[in-house]
Amino acid sequence: MLEKDGKIVMEKTCPQHGFFRDVLLSDSYYFHRMMSWNRDVGCGVTNPAVPKAKSCPDDCGLCNLHVSHTVLANVDLTNRCNLSCPICFANANVQDYIYEPSYEEIVGMLQTLRDSRPVSGRVVQFAGGEPTMHPDWFRILKKAGEMGFSHVQCATNGLKFAQEPDFAEKSREAGLHTLYLQFDGLDPALYEKIRGRKDLLDIKMQAIENIRKAGLKIVYVPTIVGGLNDDQVPKIVQFALDTIDVCSGISFQPVSITGRIDEAEREKMRFTLSDLANRVNELGYTTKEDWFPLSCTTPITELIQALRNEPNVMVSCHPLCGIGTYFFVDKNKKPTPVTRFLNIKGFFDDIQKEADKIKNRTIFKTLFNNLSKVSLFTSAKANFDESKAPEGLTLTKLGQTIEGLLDKKAGRGANDGTYTYKTLMVAGMHFMDSYNYDVERVKRCVINYSAPNGNIYPFCTYNSGPVFRSKIEKQFSCSKSEYKPRKYTNIE
Repeated sequence: MLEKDGKIVMEKTCPQHGFFRDVLLSDSYYFHRMMSWNRDVGCGVTNPAVPKAKSCPDDCGLCNLHVSHTVLANVDLTNRCNLSCPICFANANVQDYIYEPSYEEIVGMLQTLRDSRPVSGRVVQFAGGEPTMHPDWFRILKKAGEMGFSHVQCATNGLKFAQEPDFAEKSREAGLHTLYLQFDGLDPALYEKIRGRKDLLDIKMQAIENIRKAGLKIVYVPTIVGGLNDDQVPKIVQFALDTIDVCSGISFQPVSITGRIDEAEREKMRFTLSDLANRVNELGYTTKEDWFPLSCTTPITELIQALRNEPNVMVSCHPLCGIGTYFFVDKNKKPTPVTRFLNIKGFFDDIQKEADKIKNRTIFKTLFNNLSKVSLFTSAKANFDESKAPEGLTLTKLGQTIEGLLDKKAGRGANDGTYTYKTLMVAGMHFMDSYNYDVERVKRCVINYSAPNGNIYPFCTYNSGPVFRSKIEKQFSCSKSEYKPRKYTNIE
């Protein structure tokens, strides 16, 4: 990894394919900013499926070499899809087989996550293919809630939510909380190029309306390709603000490039996290100083762990995996970055100091779990400037909002939106491909897949590098001629 001409580049030589160079960040400022928050504090897994692994990522599943635990778990319900997107990393509809685990197999995959130690799986995302096409869709949602998952979401293209008026309502009743909605821009022509359908933007608008009526939340998920739709980034952020009543965030995903590709074409398509931040900055709401790695929140987890004397969910991924900022949005839909009224570095430094003080104390920890709220409130008070905060954001409301971000149930509250302040997360996750693969990032991955073989795989070993996805799917699939379609099951 080198710094050249204001960029961070990776250079490597493969015995089979030769020399490669790829840009990791087009603006080195963000590299130094993100790495300044680096703290390798993950607790790994104490019950790895592969306890004696010697080589990462070849001996994956999770193994003893992994240094983080699962924060967000993916469970692929099917490789069938009602779209045929050229940029699909899952290659849905292209394969000559159908991968669609049974209800019993999916329950087993969910149980694997719940059995993970030292931190059990708590947030699950159903993906695919298009997960809503699984015939046991509603039954699976209900079961996930019964098994103790505190947050249930799905990655979807939105077609069923748009085309079946009561689908969103039925999904909410079954236990769905949030949709990660594929949303690549506001130009209909783009969808024809990227997703193969020019009418797709209208369909997504209808899906958003139905989701709004059902009382669900949306995180927009744009796949961004350099030179194709990177100009849509500011427009998507503004659209999210305009639909803040139903939207809780944006998770930009710079395209992962698979297969052989001309170097010049790859450089044109490559869109890094620094490109993302600079594009968002064009709106005038943010500057370079407003962006942080997603892993910057680890001091909060360390404080909670110290007070409760037990492991807790920790976003301990590598700083280069994700970047983001938080907007607090007032009643006029005007966004204010959290950095304008809260000294972020001071806030997290204070929390870390408190966590370090408590770590070696064992008496009364389990009796004073509520001290975590008190400590967070105290740290917020010391670093909060109410005069610069958006209208209606008091110290109390800030504390409640932080609680809601940490606790999904508190965040949902009474579903009337009065407990927490309106926020919009704007973030990007740059999943790796073979050109920018970094084993150290793999070891710290917190977004994992649960597979029907009883193993758990980091996102970037499942979809790139060794590509465990194709191996797993072929093992648990049938030919298209053998597949027998079923109707949705009734959960009553």
